[in-house]
Amino acid sequence: MAQRTVRRTRRPAPEKGPKNGLKNVPKNGRGRGPVHIRLRVGFILVAMVLSVFGGRLVQLQGIDPHSYAAMAAAENVVDVVLPAERGEILDRDGEALADSSDGLMVLADPKQTKKDAPAIAAFLAKELGVDYASALAKLRKDGSRFQYIDRQVVATKATDVVERAKAKGYQGLWTSRDPLRNYPNGDVAANLVGWVGNDGPLAGLEAAFDKHLAGKDGHAEYDATSQVSGTRMPLGTNNRVDPVDGNDLTLTIDRDLQYYVQQTLMDAVQKSRAESGMAVVMDTQTGEILSLADYPTFDARDPAASPKTLRGSAALSNVYEPGSVQKVLTVAGLLDQGLVSPSTRLKVPGSYSSGDADIHDWYEHGMEKLTLAGVIAKSSNIGTVMAADKYEDGQLRDYLSAFGQGRRTGLGLDTESAGLLASPESWNPADEDRIDFGQSISVNAVQMTAALNTIANGGVRIDPSLIAGSATNNSGAEVGTDTAQRTRVVSEEAASETAEMMERVINDPDNGVAPQAAVDGYRVSGKTGTAQRVNSECKCYDGTTTVSFGGFAPTDDPRFTVYVAIHNPGNGGGGGTVTGPVFSQIMSFALRRYGVPPTGTEPSKMPTGW
Repeated sequence: MAQRTVRRTRRPAPEKGPKNGLKNVPKNGRGRGPVHIRLRVGFILVAMVLSVFGGRLVQLQGIDPHSYAAMAAAENVVDVVLPAERGEILDRDGEALADSSDGLMVLADPKQTKKDAPAIAAFLAKELGVDYASALAKLRKDGSRFQYIDRQVVATKATDVVERAKAKGYQGLWTSRDPLRNYPNGDVAANLVGWVGNDGPLAGLEAAFDKHLAGKDGHAEYDATSQVSGTRMPLGTNNRVDPVDGNDLTLTIDRDLQYYVQQTLMDAVQKSRAESGMAVVMDTQTGEILSLADYPTFDARDPAASPKTLRGSAALSNVYEPGSVQKVLTVAGLLDQGLVSPSTRLKVPGSYSSGDADIHDWYEHGMEKLTLAGVIAKSSNIGTVMAADKYEDGQLRDYLSAFGQGRRTGLGLDTESAGLLASPESWNPADEDRIDFGQSISVNAVQMTAALNTIANGGVRIDPSLIAGSATNNSGAEVGTDTAQRTRVVSEEAASETAEMMERVINDPDNGVAPQAAVDGYRVSGKTGTAQRVNSECKCYDGTTTVSFGGFAPTDDPRFTVYVAIHNPGNGGGGGTVTGPVFSQIMSFALRRYGVPPTGTEPSKMPTGW
């Protein structure tokens, strides 16, 4: 019988375990129990965490969103001004006297700039010209995420500075739109236009019509971190209200004529070694001011380089005694009343008693036989007073008020002075005698131009205008050519006779005092003025004078009225020799520029003596 082979299989050795040789096995013999317990505990914990987050979300978004939004804003959100673009100031032909170009403001986040503040402040002071101490304080300001470092910087410059700051490792600087104000013509009409600085409009039309020009700034709220880094956070604050740009302001000023008048006036002031001067050109038929010049003046591109006293129009703000130009207003009223005629004969003595003093002429003479036309041609104070004695009480003052003296012209500039015309209560005969020939009364240059223009315009006064159309200034006054009023002051006949008498000032070879005011080929009417100046400290005449010349052309169909006044000429000249030639140059240029032909009529030959 064959034998069977039996294989023995070796049992594996028992695993090491507890001393009793048994594994940790649950009593029920199942090994999966602990896993289930751990899962249950884990789910409970996850649910608790999610519940906390969910509750917090509900609180933030539903129950009390505003308080938490305010907390976030206080910490990370800044409100950036979005400046409106300022309206342009244009001349009558649409040429810009003030406009705006791309500019940027440089801003800082002190939370990021604080650590490098001294170095950044030194860098910005060098590159932007800002004050180091002020910049340093802003760059270190506690609790702030937003500070203005510089305003209205040329866009290319501001961008370059910020980029170079970043390249140096300085963090926390950025830029935002901030239109830059430009004055492309420098000092041309700067006395009227004024200028805008970092703190707002500071002078002239820029200041007086700021509400019209400025528009309304917008604003944008940004998360501070995203704004500085240039990346927008998906859930960050991003609210924006766009700016509303300002309105343009169109002037009656002719830029090219203004330039010529300024240059001519400057030359005259310098050549006569005078203190200052002013000149006005007015459209006779409309009352529009085509040029209003002052010298000295300033460059609107760099106003800080000139004294503050020059940053406005002296032709509006400074008042003075007009002198003998006033005589034509006195005489026009007499003619209107029918009390005299151009041929009225007067025996003019060498002196004339008035109150406690005597009145004299600018030249010494004995008894003279002059017509009223001769009184104007020769500019006799005494002859004017003798003629004006025919006025009834109060009549002269009424006429001068109607001519516009003693009140503002209404151009819309708050810096304009009203001048001085004595009230009816304080009016007395001695003062009236002196007011007849331009003393004891004060005017500004535009007032005087408008008064002369009344005679040129056939006796109808037109309110002078500087604004084409209409615009409302900051005081709420609507001004401009659309609102200009016309008022008859004297009859057309009286105005015409006065104009012909004024013509003899220039063309009478025997008695005329201003032949240098003539304009070749044109009939010209005008009047000289030389007035003593009152010193504001002593309230007395100080020996200096204001010389002037005002007139219009062509005499029989006036197109322009021009008035020139120069204060304290050092060469001792008078109205005929100092300001007469300036008048001639300006009038000649204006007539040629606007293509005004000579009328071809015969000039006045009114007799000036008898």
